[in-house]
Amino acid sequence: MLATLLKKLVKIFTSLRLTVTLLAFAILLVFIGTLAQVDEGLYNAQARYFRQWIIFGLDLFGRKIPLILPGGYLIGTMLLLNLVAAHVYRFQLSAKKIGIQITHLGVILLLVGQLVTDMRAKETQMRFVEGETKSYSESPRNYELVFVNGDEVTAIPDKLFARGGEMKIDNLPFTIRVKSFWKNSEASFRAPMMQNAPPLTTNGVAVDFDFHQAPETKTMDDKNVPTAEIEIISANSSLGDWIVSDWTDDGEMIAALQQNYEQQLGADMTKKIIGDLTQPQSVFAGGKQFTFALRPERVYHPFSLTLLKATHSIYPGTDIPKDFRSRVRLQNPQTGENREVEIYMNAPLRYAGLTFYQYQMDAGEAAAQAGRAPSSVLQVVRNPAWLTPYLGCALVAIGLVTQFMFHLVGFISKRKTK
Repeated sequence: MLATLLKKLVKIFTSLRLTVTLLAFAILLVFIGTLAQVDEGLYNAQARYFRQWIIFGLDLFGRKIPLILPGGYLIGTMLLLNLVAAHVYRFQLSAKKIGIQITHLGVILLLVGQLVTDMRAKETQMRFVEGETKSYSESPRNYELVFVNGDEVTAIPDKLFARGGEMKIDNLPFTIRVKSFWKNSEASFRAPMMQNAPPLTTNGVAVDFDFHQAPETKTMDDKNVPTAEIEIISANSSLGDWIVSDWTDDGEMIAALQQNYEQQLGADMTKKIIGDLTQPQSVFAGGKQFTFALRPERVYHPFSLTLLKATHSIYPGTDIPKDFRSRVRLQNPQTGENREVEIYMNAPLRYAGLTFYQYQMDAGEAAAQAGRAPSSVLQVVRNPAWLTPYLGCALVAIGLVTQFMFHLVGFISKRKTK
């Protein structure tokens, strides 16, 4: 009975029909995922269709289609199992077929590497102005609600508090009740002598600023700015309702607001408005003071980078970029390293399992004319499988060349014997 079942499983996993079926589903998934980008955007479509095991229902052209399909993870894993099973069961190890063996090994490595990359790779960004030192990078899409007491930082991922309801965190002496959460929002200053609506809360930043829910952006060039209304409840009583928003702690969004207000209200008034916006919010509970904020999710590193010089040069007589270059100082107290490194196009910094790419730049003549300090953004990528594409492609090439050479030598030998 067991032997019969094993034979059936081997027959299924080594079947060419399974290969064709999986490839057909892969083509269908690529087609659906591409169409879905119109309504859901690139990142949402990737997460919903390609980074899933099973897809429950489709959203196409504003309509919901009740259909269950295998996701990208399931199709890729099944293709990998199909290839390995067929390789082990059908092919025999011999000198004449060594090239085929190497080629299949390369393809297997490519599939495994892609799966590991998709599940384990993490991309963050390090944004700083000249002279600034950073020992952490930030996620461009994920956020966290943080409570800071001295050196102790408690971070709550947005996936948890976006659900709403109450949250009790072990090392916090209070309960957090999420009353509302907006994935995207707009902020506006509550100017005097204006017909402002009542503030959302009477505490903190909401006294001077209004926050409104905004439609979720889908494009890669725009950014969602989340905002939440929370109530902090201690053991004895409520500590009030508070507004926490990425507008108050995200350097990129604060800079955009500052530039907008300077054009309308002038530098002095803008300084006061931005000061009110970024004023820390805090509560006192359990004999401790906790400062809290909603900010991009941070990844801390055991080393720091200081931006020494941001270079943005263009071709003479045009506005076409010629070179983006960041000169940074790398300092690592654990190893005693203290050296300067230049990061520019096709010349990233690889260090401590991370790769730092030059991503964005605000420097040069345009920044100087606008009165902005030169700044740079580095894309920080952690990919434990970054070598697999190189090794996989190399193995495929070696295998194909080896197999071709065997056939070529055999052909030439036959010609000589005639």
